[in-house]
Amino acid sequence: MEKSKSTVYKVVLTAVFAALVFVSNMISIPIPVAVGNVSRIHLGNIFCLLSGLILGPIGGGLAAGVGSALYDLTNPAYIASAPFTFLFKFAMAAICGWVAYAGGRKGANHRWNLIGSVCGSVTYMVLYLGKSFIQSMMLGNALEAALIALGTKAVTSVTNAAIAVAVAVPLYAAVRLALKKSGMIEKLS
Repeated sequence: MEKSKSTVYKVVLTAVFAALVFVSNMISIPIPVAVGNVSRIHLGNIFCLLSGLILGPIGGGLAAGVGSALYDLTNPAYIASAPFTFLFKFAMAAICGWVAYAGGRKGANHRWNLIGSVCGSVTYMVLYLGKSFIQSMMLGNALEAALIALGTKAVTSVTNAAIAVAVAVPLYAAVRLALKKSGMIEKLS
């Protein structure tokens, strides 16, 4: 019976974090680029990393991927990118959670949480920027135009990553303390 309760808590918390990722993606500042979709500074990556830190690699990956893909599906500018977004954001949170939880740490080591958050953010940036460059070249854009657009997206991505890591890691410490005091940490294990 305890195992099924733990599973229910994990599923519910995964859904809650998917909703947080979805809503936080709406809080954004658009940045125009020379070629392709508008890039943007947004708060979604904070909750992608936070989901990986709280839920671990699988639950966190699902919350980040589903929440981000649902956002893309509700925005005509991003709808075609939804499958890629699911995979890339899943990878971001999963790698963050994997590093934070490896070796039995279970997200309890601040240094490894920071390293995991940076690794997850870098993974996302490589995937996103790689896709953007390939897509731009496949659309027949000149190399120079593709590189200019990629530069703008890279600056935006680095800014998003820095904000996400700077906010998610200390926020996780506070949330983990609250979860521990409420007994939820044990229920999620």
